[in-house]
Amino acid sequence: LILGPFQGKVACTVIPFNRGVCGASATERRTIVVPNVHRFSGHIACDEGTMSEIVVPLIINGELFGVLDLDSYSENRFDETDQKYLEKSADILISYLQKLNQ
Repeated sequence: LILGPFQGKVACTVIPFNRGVCGASATERRTIVVPNVHRFSGHIACDEGTMSEIVVPLIINGELFGVLDLDSYSENRFDETDQKYLEKSADILISYLQKLNQ
């Protein structure tokens, strides 16, 4: 995975598919919610202040396009409601991207 547009501190610019929450979400092609990233096996510390993370894969026509990654400085920041609306946002983005490619 290669870093695209983001907001905040400079993050890791390249993430292998087998590393970190982003890599796991991309490999497994599922949303991953991590209450405490320091307890996540293979965690990549792009920002030492990050405590929790949610990552949603962006799948277009069966192919991985990228991931949508949100980090928080608060532990246990993301819940099922956040997951539901972030996945819905990802669906809207995917729909828009598909229309661009038609």
